Amino acid sequence: MTSFVFAPPPAPSVAIEGTEQRFPVHRIYCVGRNYADHVREMGGDPKRQAPIFFSKPADALVASGAAVPYPPRTANFHHEIELVVALGRGGKSIGREHALEHVFGYAVGNDFTRRDLQHGARSAGQPWDTSKGFDHSAAVSAIRPASRVAALSGRIWLAVNGTLRQQADIAEMIWNVPEIIAELSTLFELAPGDLLYTGTPAGVGALERGDRVTGGIEGIGTLENTIV
Repeated sequence: MTSFVFAPPPAPSVAIEGTEQRFPVHRIYCVGRNYADHVREMGGDPKRQAPIFFSKPADALVASGAAVPYPPRTANFHHEIELVVALGRGGKSIGREHALEHVFGYAVGNDFTRRDLQHGARSAGQPWDTSKGFDHSAAVSAIRPASRVAALSGRIWLAVNGTLRQQADIAEMIWNVPEIIAELSTLFELAPGDLLYTGTPAGVGALERGDRVTGGIEGIGTLENTIV
């Protein structure tokens, strides 16, 4: 029997809609700049280029309904509503035509970001880790199994205190879900339990303590958190 010097932390997991079972999380991968309007609002050119990937730690997950602490070392804390893909099968160099066979289900996510740290890192040519991979930075709804998702299209939206800030259709992603899985699998060996945050539409903005953040994706689910 393995002996540890202290008790290991609990394994990160996400609720699965309609069941008491949970989805064990292996890694969290994220895609940057995957909606043309968001690329423009961030000062970029939305020409189709290879996706930008970054990661968050699995223990950064926050469930819908939970409070999100305002993070330290930032004065510009942003929301980013996203489609999340949950993988039930792994693999390397997965073909686009087989990519959706690896999907267990879909969820709504919020890629919380310390925007001032991100801008500083980008200007200095440094990694984004401190701006993206901090504690409580990956909110996620319950996962809806892929068999219950009719199509990878539908309204994606986010509101703060009831005021709409982000709205688009997930069909507007520059890189679609099969393409993201195929490209990512050439960089990493994907595994069951991986979550893929697929990018946010335009309208990202600052959050303050006390804000109620709600969002959703048509046919997939809703997500709600309060900043404390």
